Amino acid sequence: MVAHTERDERTWFECEECGLLFDDRADARQHEGACDAEDPPYLQ
Repeated sequence: MVAHTERDERTWFECEECGLLFDDRADARQHEGACDAEDPPYLQ
């Protein structure tokens, strides 16, 4: 499930599995469908 949050006077959509933020709900839902709940590769 995608959660929404307010930050920097904007609405962000957060993957509840890994915490990655998106500015578009559709992008967040697409990501969440494929999320393995690990840190994103760019953080490793």
